Amino acid sequence: MAVYALTGFSLVSLLSFGYLSWDWMKPSLVADVATDPMEKSLPPTFTRPPHIIFILTDDQGYHDVGYHGSDIQTPTLDRLAAEGVKLENYYIQPICTPSRSQLITGRYQIHTGLQHSIIRPRQPNCLPLDQVTLPQKLQEAGYSTHMVGKWHLGFYKKECLPTRRGFDTFLGSLTGNVDYYTYDNCDGPGVCGYDLHEGEDVAWDQSGKYSTFLYAQRVSKILASHSPKEPIFIYVAFQAVHTPLQSPKEYIYRYRSMGNVARRKYAAMVTCMDEAVKNITWALKKYGYYDNSVIVFSTDNGGQTFSGGSNWPLRGRKGTYWEGGVRGIGFVHSPLIKRKRRTSWALVHITDWYPTLVSLAGGNLSNVQGLDGYNVWPAISEGKESPRTEILHNIDPLYNHAKYGSLEDGFGIWNTAVQASIRVGEWKLLTGDPGYSDWIPPQTLTNFPGSWWNLERLTDGPKKSVWLFNITADPYERYDLSEQRPDVVRTLLTRLVHYNQTAIPVRYPAENPRAHPDFNGGAWGPWATEDDGDEWEGGRESLKSRNKKKKKCKICKLRSFFRKLNTRLMSNRI
Repeated sequence: MAVYALTGFSLVSLLSFGYLSWDWMKPSLVADVATDPMEKSLPPTFTRPPHIIFILTDDQGYHDVGYHGSDIQTPTLDRLAAEGVKLENYYIQPICTPSRSQLITGRYQIHTGLQHSIIRPRQPNCLPLDQVTLPQKLQEAGYSTHMVGKWHLGFYKKECLPTRRGFDTFLGSLTGNVDYYTYDNCDGPGVCGYDLHEGEDVAWDQSGKYSTFLYAQRVSKILASHSPKEPIFIYVAFQAVHTPLQSPKEYIYRYRSMGNVARRKYAAMVTCMDEAVKNITWALKKYGYYDNSVIVFSTDNGGQTFSGGSNWPLRGRKGTYWEGGVRGIGFVHSPLIKRKRRTSWALVHITDWYPTLVSLAGGNLSNVQGLDGYNVWPAISEGKESPRTEILHNIDPLYNHAKYGSLEDGFGIWNTAVQASIRVGEWKLLTGDPGYSDWIPPQTLTNFPGSWWNLERLTDGPKKSVWLFNITADPYERYDLSEQRPDVVRTLLTRLVHYNQTAIPVRYPAENPRAHPDFNGGAWGPWATEDDGDEWEGGRESLKSRNKKKKKCKICKLRSFFRKLNTRLMSNRI
């Protein structure tokens, strides 16, 4: 049966690959768009700049929303998506920092130097200071800009802080993994500190308040104190539903019948977040913003399956370049949408929000060079075709090279040991080690004898370094066509070569001991000064001295075995 299915997908592939006649060495169409002058005017149906609310959730899996058939209750998200436009061909990045950097800059990781892993708390690294950010462009267009939630784009210098990168106000965490109540974050044993900030100050007085509720309350307060006659941009980056798995008890009680404890806590956190979104939407209506507002909802990466998340039926999980790691939940809800209540299959990537939202605001993009995103509002609002035809998921030269990859396997043009992934039209190519490749059913289901994913696990050999899928025909990545279509493989490898020629060096400096919270009053925060310059970005010496200067944390204790485990697992720290 699998053979017949494979043959069928191959025929579809042959019929649908007319675009192979393109000139693939021509610079990408994205670059062409970025250099074209854009009008400094609003879309024709807009009488004034819309209020923009961008909601980003953390580690929410593809299956973890009601309208994707989940066992988790998300009535608010379901309603907002049903009344707006569901984005079912929407892509993000597999881990935290990359998605956030691409949202804020409109550029691929290879063009900001953040193509490897995340920005860790003790690294002298942040979003490059020469990048003009999305909130800065909206400020230019006359917007008041506010951020609430998780930053995770670096903080070693004050110049890296959200309030220095385009936000008028900020309440949230600078690192990537804090306690929902105490706001402690441990970056390894004994390296713990407090991480909740109000503007550029430590918000010690907010400790004890559950972050999901705290952030929703702050959004309501911002709306109450602002005039709906003036345009506003609020970036709500919920910490939910990243580990540690913590939720008010009343939400956990709703899922008491779930046998999987992690799934039970995770589900409670998702439903709590859904209620926070409900409160934000209510505030938009109460204070007079809603009728002229655009609400964008997006996840930041795939769900972490061993922490309760589910990406079913997609392959893989958070941290991987399989669809389960990079295909996100996304929708747009707005009274300003022309064609509401529908599902869009237009290809959209997280970099597209930058030019889309700046264009909606009537901002000027003519002086922003090198964007990798497109204005996809016509595709979302009117149902037109997406201007995007391809996505560079990433090229990471520092990730562990695949043992069996080689330049020879890449037709002499690409070393297939390098971790990389690209989507072009219907085709998706992966090289190197894409990450954990299993299909993981919802944790509430346990017995699937003779299932197709088990068959695929047995037949997908361990010595591979190249995979090719027709994502349109095979969205679950069941049938690798790399051997049947070497012509397509070569073509997509050529695209990788093109992109790699535009990449800048990776920014991934050694950790520095001065970042330890003990040297900063017990809190995570900037430690370098303007005079320190780039010397903070080097140095194996800092790694050696770090081991000598470790101190026992006085304010942070790991509260359970599960949390101890998570702080040691790489994938749960990203």
